[in-house]
Amino acid sequence: MLSKKQARAFFLGGTVVTFLIFIGLTIFSFSKPQDQSNYGDITEAVVRGKKIWEDNNCMGCHTLMGEGAYYAPELTKVIDRRGKGYIKAVLMTPVPWSPRGRKMVAYGFSEEETSDLIAFFDWIDDIDLNGFDRVVSPLSKDNN
Repeated sequence: MLSKKQARAFFLGGTVVTFLIFIGLTIFSFSKPQDQSNYGDITEAVVRGKKIWEDNNCMGCHTLMGEGAYYAPELTKVIDRRGKGYIKAVLMTPVPWSPRGRKMVAYGFSEEETSDLIAFFDWIDDIDLNGFDRVVSPLSKDNN
């Protein structure tokens, strides 16, 4: 059994050691070799594409990196799965369509808006996902 003085020393020592480990791991995680954010590749087109994504509430139906709604397919790595031509056709179509019974709004984006959204998706695709090459929506069988 520890005395009061020993218990206090044990508690304070453990707290200091844990705090130092926490600070060390924090510094390590923010170091350049650990950066997985891909922020260095952000272009004006990527920023415009993200703004279009937000203004049209695409996250209300789709998910990116697992965040968003699960009504429509996950769009992380969508360029790798579908290709830029397919994405362009979907975004520029003037008529609504219903793949697998889910209705996609016909936004009829312009060529520039479509290019910006594709740049945004392409940037998202290049983010390091720690080996998880495909993020899958839990409500989708094959996520396409």
